[in-house]
Amino acid sequence: MMRVMWNTVRTGLVSRNFWKAASLWLVCLLYVLFQGGKTSIMLFAMVNVLMIYWFICSIAGVERVKGQRILTVKGEPIAKIALQAGTQVEVRLRLQLPTFVPLPYLIVREKLQKHNGDSWKYEDSVVPRLGSHSELIYQTPPLERGRYNFKATECRSQDIFGLLEHEGKFQTEGEFYVLPQRVFIPRWQLLGHHSRYSGPETTLLQSCRETTQINGVRDYIYGDRISRIHWNATAKTGEWKSKEFERESIPKTMIVLDAHTIHYTQREQFELAVSTAASLLEYGGREKISMGLCILGRELWGNAPTDSPFDRHQMLQRLIDVNADGTGDYTTQLEERHELFPAGAFVIIVTPLADENLFNMVRWAKGRQLIPYHIHTACPSREIDSPIRSESMHGHGRYGIEGIAISALQELPVQLGGGYH
Repeated sequence: MMRVMWNTVRTGLVSRNFWKAASLWLVCLLYVLFQGGKTSIMLFAMVNVLMIYWFICSIAGVERVKGQRILTVKGEPIAKIALQAGTQVEVRLRLQLPTFVPLPYLIVREKLQKHNGDSWKYEDSVVPRLGSHSELIYQTPPLERGRYNFKATECRSQDIFGLLEHEGKFQTEGEFYVLPQRVFIPRWQLLGHHSRYSGPETTLLQSCRETTQINGVRDYIYGDRISRIHWNATAKTGEWKSKEFERESIPKTMIVLDAHTIHYTQREQFELAVSTAASLLEYGGREKISMGLCILGRELWGNAPTDSPFDRHQMLQRLIDVNADGTGDYTTQLEERHELFPAGAFVIIVTPLADENLFNMVRWAKGRQLIPYHIHTACPSREIDSPIRSESMHGHGRYGIEGIAISALQELPVQLGGGYH
């Protein structure tokens, strides 16, 4: 208690309100000393009572407000679900108010800050009841991928006379993260039977076909053949189920994410690239494909191909706060982490490039007996028209690789299902 009083006095010495109150008390004291009489004494006594009230409000008013923050999405605590970009979080702030000090109103200010420095502020007022709790409920705007945390909550109020304003802060738990937006990919045809690029790489891809050995049951995916439906499981569960077949050995896959600043003309274009990489990682986890990730940014980061759920989770976590801040030569960066790329693996290059830089990466990959595949991320504000698609197709034919071009994440499943050659 003494420590709180000392902090209050020390803070008051630099407060404008403190000097206003001190000036009022000094004027009343001088009035008593030089004027005298019952009126001056009564006025001085009233000012002293008011000073005591202000002092109590300072040490036991707004300063003693505490709170608890509960974060939910559609009624579910965020700790139980993985937030995806575009999600709105509902915030319940339960305020524990001082018991004996009446507050006419309370203004509450919240600040939600992102890992890159962006912030969002919320302000609202509540009318507290004496000796009770108050609850403030609001919803955040749709959130982008990133790590978020709430700063100290600021509370502000005036005394019942409306003369002085009091401020206080409290810190309560409120950290969470938002994963990149992902899209469901039902199937992915890389180098199929009808590929016009024939060569030794084609035989490597043929090994990822399914066998005739049933491995289990999975949810029905739109487009599954009738012969694939598992009728017994469908009848038992009441939901459509399909047979899951064992796969032959699947070559390892490395996703290379271009995070160089200069090549992304819009922020949404880089978000599209990150979401594409996250969707591919999710597909690899579902199909039990050994996948790795290499990010060509200011900090070169990579994880070798693996089918471990823990490592895949770590790669998704890395995509949460990655920024387009890279510079330098692509092939030099790839060579620095050449141990991540086993011979015969697929290299999925996610980049807006379609020039010599891409050719150098492709040449580096083929020189290490890798199989390159290009996903061209165009500006989301521009629909991929025939000139842009023709340019990408010409580049793919020129460099001897397959690839697709997308301008929106929803195009990814369609393009990967068939693509263009």
